[in-house]
Amino acid sequence: MDRFPAPAAQTTLSPTNPPTPAASAPAHLTVADLVMAYGSYVVQRDLNFSIGRGEIFIIMGDSGCGKSTLLRHMVGLKPPAAGSIYYDQESFWDAEPEARDRLLRRTGILYQSGALWSSMTLQENVALPLREYTPLPPRQIEEIVALKLALVGLAGFERFYPAEISGGMRKRAGLARAMALDPEILFFDEPSAGLDPISANHLDDLILELRAALGTTIVVVTHDLASIFAIADNSVFLDAERRSMIAQGNPRDLLEHCPEPKVRIFLSRGGDG
Repeated sequence: MDRFPAPAAQTTLSPTNPPTPAASAPAHLTVADLVMAYGSYVVQRDLNFSIGRGEIFIIMGDSGCGKSTLLRHMVGLKPPAAGSIYYDQESFWDAEPEARDRLLRRTGILYQSGALWSSMTLQENVALPLREYTPLPPRQIEEIVALKLALVGLAGFERFYPAEISGGMRKRAGLARAMALDPEILFFDEPSAGLDPISANHLDDLILELRAALGTTIVVVTHDLASIFAIADNSVFLDAERRSMIAQGNPRDLLEHCPEPKVRIFLSRGGDG
């Protein structure tokens, strides 16, 4: 079995419509010549794309293509086999550990499960990064926590435990915690997983509201078609068979004009998870 396939030719599709302000913004994140591997097995190679400041960027593709693995590389959980990831113009993986920590303080992450501590109230969960990384006094932390929970529609739920609220509310509480340190960049790993369609739609609306109100750059791993078309400014499609990206662009443009049949089929029917 060839564990190091030759690089696949990739298709980069220019939008057919004028670019949105997000698409024309300076690059906030850049992935350059990235190779992701587990030992000698290459998951993806030759990944090259940029994410504009204030852009909602989707990482999509069928199951097993490496979407979540790419996210792990971008947030410092797994080093690349080769290539670079830049925050603005600063190379993340070439930086010293202290500099990496500084860069990561500019980010927030919402995991699939919400990743809340079950033994803590929502207030205590959201307060955790503030207590860990800031010298703020308890009263000010309490005020910030109340503001973040209100921002995601959970005002009045400060004293509730994760087990006492719905799955959609847990996702929103996880988002409140991800926003605790006022990040420039928010990463979402399959945010609609486990949610009913109404809750998933509400989360999409919240993502759009956050970008509009705060100018946050948002990177989302998902295979949910409704979400992709509702929120995306730009996207990249990872192909498991070729082990490389085969398309980049606004999903609506890719659906109509991408020369890769696999991408058009995915966007017309949805991926397999």
